[in-house]
Amino acid sequence: MRQILTGLVLSSTFVARALAASGQPAHIYGVNLGSWLVLELWMLPQGWVDMGGQLCGSDCSTCISTESSFAHAYPNTVDATFAQHWETWFTQSDVNTLKAAGINTVRIPLGYWIVEDLVDRPSESYPRGGLSYLRRGLGWLQDAGIQVILDHHALPGVQTAQQMFTGNCTTDVQFYTPYNYGRALVWTAVMTTLSHLDPDFVNVFAIEAANEPINDAAQTPGYGTFQENFVQIIRAVELTLGISVPSSNLSVSVSASVSNNFTAALIETSSSIIFSAEVQAALSEAVPIIMGIGATYGLQTIFEASPFKQSGTPLVANFMDVHWQFNNPSNPADVAIGPQAYDDHLYYSSAGNDPTSYMISICNLPEIQADAALGNSPLWFGEWSLDTQFNATDEFLYQWADAQKLAYSKGAGWIYWNFKIETSNLTNGTARARQWSYLKGLELGFFTQDPSAFHNPNVCAPYTNSTSDSTSNSTSSGTSNSTSSGTSDTTSNSTSSSVPISIPPTGYQPLLYFMLSLLSLTFL
Repeated sequence: MRQILTGLVLSSTFVARALAASGQPAHIYGVNLGSWLVLELWMLPQGWVDMGGQLCGSDCSTCISTESSFAHAYPNTVDATFAQHWETWFTQSDVNTLKAAGINTVRIPLGYWIVEDLVDRPSESYPRGGLSYLRRGLGWLQDAGIQVILDHHALPGVQTAQQMFTGNCTTDVQFYTPYNYGRALVWTAVMTTLSHLDPDFVNVFAIEAANEPINDAAQTPGYGTFQENFVQIIRAVELTLGISVPSSNLSVSVSASVSNNFTAALIETSSSIIFSAEVQAALSEAVPIIMGIGATYGLQTIFEASPFKQSGTPLVANFMDVHWQFNNPSNPADVAIGPQAYDDHLYYSSAGNDPTSYMISICNLPEIQADAALGNSPLWFGEWSLDTQFNATDEFLYQWADAQKLAYSKGAGWIYWNFKIETSNLTNGTARARQWSYLKGLELGFFTQDPSAFHNPNVCAPYTNSTSDSTSNSTSSGTSNSTSSGTSDTTSNSTSSSVPISIPPTGYQPLLYFMLSLLSLTFL
């Protein structure tokens, strides 16, 4: 269903204005806080083994490889074990380092289980207590002036098969059902409420609906309706709060008798027929959860006994871009009410295994223009790395970092995966961090101290408008090939710390798709 508008130019001025109107950073220079509140063992394999986890090899469903399997294996100690992980993986020191590095945005991957009432125990089991660490971390980031995207990274029922990032490695994908769509909407209502009323959430400017859903839209029934309801539920909470939503004809009025009780007002909104039945039900289910969080974290007065009307800025509703899926996907731009932004994840594979092919591909990146042609603008690149399918020299990684930053900065900006990676025997020392850790890349000089700067701003000049039969395979929908970022998987169930663990195809590695440039595109 792709529609490419040849010659379309998305100007940086347009992007800057769109971002400014939404309360976002003028240009995003960010990192992901991966493996903090959704743990993915490939980023800290030795740490995972030390916690009591296992390394499975090519099938992550066969051992203790995720938060779900860990919680089932260690029901009496899981909360304390993960509390120690949350305490140490992301710290105030990390925030100080990110601030000094000029980072202005972080994307925080979250599981649905951070809202503990949404977990169907005992059939589902996950660590408890993560919300308190999220609140503390947000406070640190707020003090540092760093803005935040809350990413619903691991959804109820699991959105993608055999992936550690979903929190439950399984082939039984159940997210695309009315029940689990409903749980995701309740999660969204809670996070929207916290983002506007909890003082620790002040620096949250966007909520992402669903990280990396299945790429074949034929396998995601109802996902377009979920996108519509996701936007509605954010705006329903905001309209209840009195927040004006641009480009919206929706309005909500609450009776004077509940003007000092937000949760009571939200109950009134939940009966408003201007919202879908799914949104009404999710708002109603969210109220007791919000009240429970208020009681736990000392927010009862704010939620239930204070004037709540405000003139705040509406949140940005964030979706994976339309090209993430193929086979006639729904277009999230069609359901926009108020500020909205789009996310793409690029990881390169099978690019001819040579630096020149990589550079030709990235320097002629078509995603921004292609997305804008379908209304998916502004677009940021929410995950990328320096990983390659060949042994990259330091000299190439300087160029590769510059070229990717240059390409992604033509949109709304970029968010690197990840902020850090473990250094251990299981990661072959710093070998993995060299191409996956922003902080290690900064230390090695691949990244400039000023994230908006470049070692060579003309790095793409020799490659622009070049053509090659070996253009890269990267994200943007096309196929459902999943490729390991390293050599063939050699991981075993052993807990030995003496053998490096490669990144398994069913570990973090996102699905990899053919570049739009494989289609016969014409560049300016």
